[in-house]
Amino acid sequence: MSTDAHETPEQKLKYLLSYVSDHSPYYQRVFREQGIDIEPIRKVEDLAKLPFTSKDDLAAANDDFLCVSKSRIADFVTTSGTLSDPVAFYLTDSDIERLATNEAASFECAGGSENDIYQLMTTIDRRFMAGLAYWMGARKIGAGMIRVGPGAPFLQWESIQRFSPTVIIAIPSFIPRLIDYAIANNIDFRSSSIQSIICIGEPIRNPDFTYNELGKRITSQWDVKLYSTYASTEMGAAFTECGEGKGGHLNPDLLILEVVDEEGNAVKEGGLGEVVVTTLGVEGMPLLRYKTGDLCHVYYSPCGCGRTSPRLGPVVGRKQQMIKFKGTTIFPPALFDVLDMVKEIELYQVVVSKNEFGNDEITILLPMNLQTTVFKEMLHSLFKSRLRVTPGFDFVTAEELNFRIYKQEKRKPEKLVYI
Repeated sequence: MSTDAHETPEQKLKYLLSYVSDHSPYYQRVFREQGIDIEPIRKVEDLAKLPFTSKDDLAAANDDFLCVSKSRIADFVTTSGTLSDPVAFYLTDSDIERLATNEAASFECAGGSENDIYQLMTTIDRRFMAGLAYWMGARKIGAGMIRVGPGAPFLQWESIQRFSPTVIIAIPSFIPRLIDYAIANNIDFRSSSIQSIICIGEPIRNPDFTYNELGKRITSQWDVKLYSTYASTEMGAAFTECGEGKGGHLNPDLLILEVVDEEGNAVKEGGLGEVVVTTLGVEGMPLLRYKTGDLCHVYYSPCGCGRTSPRLGPVVGRKQQMIKFKGTTIFPPALFDVLDMVKEIELYQVVVSKNEFGNDEITILLPMNLQTTVFKEMLHSLFKSRLRVTPGFDFVTAEELNFRIYKQEKRKPEKLVYI
């Protein structure tokens, strides 16, 4: 289901509603059961007349969202399954081309051009949509791509020294490990060809757009430009920062964005709410008013770069990941930020569990070599001063911690687990 890039979002919305009404078993059922007439829905503001689509809806009726025969599917992917079983997503040739269009625009937003060489430090296999999107996007803008994959610091540096890439695409918590490896092996990383890093999967900024502790840790050692991105399999698109570093830009050709409060009402300039997307131009599995579960601040004012599309600040947390601990509400990024302040901590895993009373408990797993009274007292004080509460600490061998975090069957490091 390709749409003309010159069409307005309203024209694309009208086409989308007609398309799902004709082809989506899930939305056909919703429209029928709720007596929804799509004809009066003409403007983006009219979307409020439609119900939200939730992650539970998508999981419960996964294949009912598919609008084409499976014989037309070109690529089969799944969500990462952070909090539940992975959900299948089916991409047609047209959907793959849409991914390329999105990523090409994202690279250009982050200052990229055909003169760049990108080094991909995420997987392109394991049913991971993003890796494919990055490769397609680089190809579309005429840039080079070195597909190294995750981990393997030796191979990363050997590739950098051999091919002189200008941009790294990586989960940002891997970069300190890359720097530490370079220092330990006398690699002059500061004089390398790398000019910028596109950061995926984790925030590098605070809500006020200053660098968080992870962002500070990277930029204090390495003079590179960091660009945040926010994306998901479900939206098949990304919000990418420009050089201003003031939030990820919406691509209005690919998504309609809503940011809503607990009552489902749109939040105002700078307000915090749940990100809701309606996908445009998707042929295989289009979504209407999909609630991502991610909480972000939204900005509608023009950006200093000249773009006028809405921008999203860093993900403050996921609604499903909100932790109630000792009377305090905490989102995991706040815990990560404290841990990233401590230079001695190279590896950690946050474990959230329930006690016998059904209350949340937080335990931080750390390497055994840090298990000293002085270090534990320092951590206790640091958490108390930053979050007003202190989690428990368990110390395990570095080998066990590596095994827990970098599981072979997982596409991303497991910095957070629920048991």
